[in-house]
Amino acid sequence: MSIESQLSLKQLRAFVAVYRSGKLSLAATRLSVTESAVSTMLRQIEATLNLALFDRTSRALTPTQAAHDTIAVAERILQDVARLGSHFEALSDLRRGRVHIVVTATVAAVLMPAVVRRFSAVYPDVKIILDDCAPDQFLTRVAADHVDFGIGTPESDDPQLELVPLLHDHLCLVCADDHPLAGRDDVTWADVAPYPLIAVRTGLGYGMRRKLDAAADHAGVRLIIGHEVNFLSSALWMTAGGLGVTIWASSLVAKTQHDNLWRCRLTSPRVPMDISYVNTRGRTLSPAAEGFLKVTREVFAEVITL
Repeated sequence: MSIESQLSLKQLRAFVAVYRSGKLSLAATRLSVTESAVSTMLRQIEATLNLALFDRTSRALTPTQAAHDTIAVAERILQDVARLGSHFEALSDLRRGRVHIVVTATVAAVLMPAVVRRFSAVYPDVKIILDDCAPDQFLTRVAADHVDFGIGTPESDDPQLELVPLLHDHLCLVCADDHPLAGRDDVTWADVAPYPLIAVRTGLGYGMRRKLDAAADHAGVRLIIGHEVNFLSSALWMTAGGLGVTIWASSLVAKTQHDNLWRCRLTSPRVPMDISYVNTRGRTLSPAAEGFLKVTREVFAEVITL
């Protein structure tokens, strides 16, 4: 059995305390143990090392040359352990650390600024890595284990992935404020059918295009796909420019730089579009990631949806 597997931190602390104090009684007081406990630990470490660390007299313990040669190493080990303990405490208390999140680009642009601001205000020393990506890359990056977790709107039947809704939302209609449907609180899919739709392209990983097609089939209508885009920002400026109407999750279009857009509930049927926490099952989150997820839940709970 190797020496390092036999030595304990308690024994090293006893050795250092006796070396620095020169007396069992003082060492015992510093360590909050009995003198006999200190004496036992010294004999154990000497037996393990097969070295005499102290010459014993009735009055004192005198360090041997072996003790002089060993004390610096022992103290360095204890200092490293103390620093390690402080490091773990700082990670646990979120006084340091790192959180790496993958987020679909639209969610990152619209919803994450408020989350990052609040988290950074509370935990300024935790580094945030926000990996905003295209929807078709999202699940791959989560599954690759290079991030703590993901936030997005994916559809997945992968049993290895865990999806937990953070924000319950529905699809809504967005149109220019001079459009015939503007000003209404609710519209149906049948109401939308006569107008050119600016739709997300198929195969991008949102699941939104499948939702559009399924909802139209349910309503018994055929949508007119006037234009196709990859990102919400493109759909919004095209809609603001009068090129058609668009359909997205209501939370993602609640705030926009375009002041001539109108959004309303889309019914018959209502189509859920939740924004979810996504992770591989069984993965343990770091304290920083747990803290970030907690703040995300708080911020998302304040988002007003249609």
